[in-house]
Amino acid sequence: MVWTELTEGLGQALAALGLLTPERLALVELAIPRERAHGDWTTNLPMILAREVGRPPRALAADLAAAFPADPERFGPVEVAGPGFLNFRYSARFLAALPARILAADAAFGRSDRGRNLAVQVEYVSANPTGPLNVVNARAAAVGAALVRLLEATGHRATSEFYVNDAGGQVELLGESVAARFAERIGVPRAFPENGYQGEYLRDLAASLPEAEARAALGSPAAGAWFRTHALERLVEAQRRDLADYGATFDAFVRESSIHDSGAVQATLEELRAKGVIYEAEGAQWVQTTRFGDDKDRVVVRANGLPTYLLPDIAYHRDKRRRGVQVSIDLWGPDHHGHILPLKASLEALGLERGFLEVLIVQQVNLMSGGQLVKMSKRAGEFVTLRDLMDEVGPDCAKFFFLMRSANAHLDFDLDLAKRQNDENPAFYVQYAHARIASILRYARTRGLEPGDAGASGEWHDQELGLVRQLAAFPEVLRGAAAAREPHRLPAYLMETAATFHRFYHECRVVSEDVPLSQRRLQLSEAARIVIRNGLALMGVSSPERMERGVEVEP
Repeated sequence: MVWTELTEGLGQALAALGLLTPERLALVELAIPRERAHGDWTTNLPMILAREVGRPPRALAADLAAAFPADPERFGPVEVAGPGFLNFRYSARFLAALPARILAADAAFGRSDRGRNLAVQVEYVSANPTGPLNVVNARAAAVGAALVRLLEATGHRATSEFYVNDAGGQVELLGESVAARFAERIGVPRAFPENGYQGEYLRDLAASLPEAEARAALGSPAAGAWFRTHALERLVEAQRRDLADYGATFDAFVRESSIHDSGAVQATLEELRAKGVIYEAEGAQWVQTTRFGDDKDRVVVRANGLPTYLLPDIAYHRDKRRRGVQVSIDLWGPDHHGHILPLKASLEALGLERGFLEVLIVQQVNLMSGGQLVKMSKRAGEFVTLRDLMDEVGPDCAKFFFLMRSANAHLDFDLDLAKRQNDENPAFYVQYAHARIASILRYARTRGLEPGDAGASGEWHDQELGLVRQLAAFPEVLRGAAAAREPHRLPAYLMETAATFHRFYHECRVVSEDVPLSQRRLQLSEAARIVIRNGLALMGVSSPERMERGVEVEP
């Protein structure tokens, strides 16, 4: 990986100048410049270190450039620019050889072992099992699944988990709501609970229950518990099915009730007490989270003896760590923002590593059509379901649109744009580029031409060089997206890659009478197809070889 090689080269240059320390090497920041005139990679390391080492930044940059190990297979001479930047450019040899390397690597191109097999778990969606999944859940599913794939692609031991919140008042209310709907269905009087769950899905659920058993349960004192249990099983299974159809699968579904039933909640409280961070006040039991950066201590057991939401959450994450998870990345909704600091502080109080828990907030989604807010679902109450959205625009387009913006930014999802089958639709635009390349390759085969390694022979067009440089950035995009937990970098890169390919295609004839040139450009086109396919796969989006009927793809 180029990022690693540049970092190692800068380390060698620092060592040659007698300036290498682990702390200084950790300060290395490398970026791909927006303007090609600034090279293929750049770093401001000389400016960062100048004051500490007592050297003018530009003079330090010149010495580092001179000491940087020569690598003509990959880089040209290092350039000093501006007040102290170091710019690196790929060598012509590297650029000429890259398409063949991409074809050889195929699905593995872009992957690395940067994560060093670190056990990272992504817990995402984890919606309350009280109804169908909504569009915010759909956004979380797109982000979480893409993040798991990115972590796997960068050498992490990544797993996924769905935490089923099946304990507490919300599920008790669900049971009472379903019992009331079943009673309504068979004509038995039963009051609907105050603030009960609404939506036609409850009537459907009540109708799906085994009638004889449900009738018997309705007249028993434990009616709520029976209906709660059966409703939960059906709703969790429906959520799992919708997510699977959406392309989001999980290594484990863990139920909050199992944490309680196992005794882990009480054991966690006792462990916190043994560490001296539990005290009693006002009849309740508190954890001293202020000792670990929180703005106030938190109640973990109420005066009535029942745990707050915080204690089972601590127990759940304690269980994760005991299962071997080294980093837990949780995707939460915006209404849980205030829970982040208390939980992190509580886990640190318990003795877990400070960096064990990372929380990403997935912000709200507004579905828009004609500039107006859309509410499509009649059966689920006053919200749009994941299933509605898949039926409306398809899983591919939904995921692409959700991943185009940072998860912590509000998103206006333009349904009209998502339905367009033209270049205005970003998902279509990228998939069309992949299909166009496949069409070019099919056409070439009718002419007896296949991608071939023509090496550096012949002069390269500027658009060829621009495309190969764009492809060279793919491994760094994956590394950076995984490290920053920012899957939205992928669609941004793929849209630019598609645009770069289209520019190349319009200015450079791929299949011509010049066989060596055709082979070289076919090889470059195939390399672009592989990169687009690999990137879409990480997003959970398909790479069509042909577009749908009615959409013409020209070779």
